[in-house]
Amino acid sequence: MAFIENLTLFILAGFLGYELITKIPATLHTPLISSTNAISGITLIGSVLVAGSGQSTLTTVLGFLAVVLATVNVVGGYLVSHKMLRNFGRRRGD
Repeated sequence: MAFIENLTLFILAGFLGYELITKIPATLHTPLISSTNAISGITLIGSVLVAGSGQSTLTTVLGFLAVVLATVNVVGGYLVSHKMLRNFGRRRGD
């Protein structure tokens, strides 16, 4: 029963996230990347804890997968933020 509740919550969160992101204007995407990097950092810490808990093989494998995906998300977010901020920096010779 707990699995069905967790799956339902996950699906509803996915739909909510999709609806929220599609409604945001393009001018607000860069500030949101910075805040989602912080959230992804928290996700990374949680996934490291789950991967290292050693409760079962499935937990370790899913935790490792979560670590990899959260790391890709954090690194990609910072690279995109850096690139966007570089576009707004001073140009040489100004």
